[in-house]
Amino acid sequence: MSPRRVTMTDVADRAGVSRTTASLVLSGRGRELRISRSVEERVLRAAQELGYRPDIVSQSLRTGTTRTIGFVSDTVATSRLAGDMIKGALEAARERGVMLFIGETEGEPDLERGLLEAMQDRRVDGIVFASMFTRTIPVPAALTAAPAVLLNALPTEPSPLPSVVPDETEAGRAAARLLLDAGHRAGIHLVGAGPGIHDVPPGTVAGVERLTGIRDVLGQAGVEIASGRVCPDWQPEHGYAATAELLTAERPRALVCLNDRLALGAYQALDGAGLRVPDDVSVVSFDDHPIATWIRPKLTTVALPHYELGRKAVDVLFAEIDRHREGLEPDGGSHRVPMPVRLRGSVAAPAR
Repeated sequence: MSPRRVTMTDVADRAGVSRTTASLVLSGRGRELRISRSVEERVLRAAQELGYRPDIVSQSLRTGTTRTIGFVSDTVATSRLAGDMIKGALEAARERGVMLFIGETEGEPDLERGLLEAMQDRRVDGIVFASMFTRTIPVPAALTAAPAVLLNALPTEPSPLPSVVPDETEAGRAAARLLLDAGHRAGIHLVGAGPGIHDVPPGTVAGVERLTGIRDVLGQAGVEIASGRVCPDWQPEHGYAATAELLTAERPRALVCLNDRLALGAYQALDGAGLRVPDDVSVVSFDDHPIATWIRPKLTTVALPHYELGRKAVDVLFAEIDRHREGLEPDGGSHRVPMPVRLRGSVAAPAR
């Protein structure tokens, strides 16, 4: 037979006070209603001795909140890289005394719909709807029934839901500034996208925004992008092929690779041609994938702030929950999280 749950009445009896007084103390309203410090201490001591835990179900019926939020993602939960988004969200929720329910859709529409409905059936106070990589998505109809935030995603159509995404445009600017600050004014080539703003793989939000930032800073400095090579997939083999093709035509001074996996392939092609990083060719990239610290020299890159994205999403969600309670319309804005530069050893002054 399971042990009987300790009730508020048990705490009141142990402390020698009324149930109302015990309830006020345990809800944090004792000082507000001028309950003496000695009585408050007796109630708190009794609750601790008895192992009292509040009845969350009863509280939710009374307050209209469950102190729970949902986190529904495509593959974030099982991704070693983007898992930091969940860690950030978990810690932000825990600091508020809120439980986070996590579900993964694996990109299946039926599973996605079922998870969203299951979260709402459990009366979660709000939902973070997350994507493994930054992309545009159609907002599920089921997501608009309660406060919600898009994480690492932007709506394909105008939506009242706010979104939290990395500041990819500023990241592109930061990457370009690194090369300018090192003295590069010519021979800068792009691997993965470019040189035109529309020269990106289909559906690549990060590619468009990173390229926008790169072109902005180089253009303001009067520096022309020497060439760009669109890669169908940002994997090492495509970075290798694009760089090897470039090397048959000319000798680059610097490469901006659109992610670290492309940079790994570029490193291999440069090494095969007898060129050294950064003595002969500087390389800067994006994401801060673990391979950025495995290769030699270590890769200078602009990091995806997965942990900060998760925290920010929960912060924005609670702002949405407050707006909902006050009868206000959703925010609907886009919240950009800065991407920090990881300075390592792949950028140097251009070779003479």
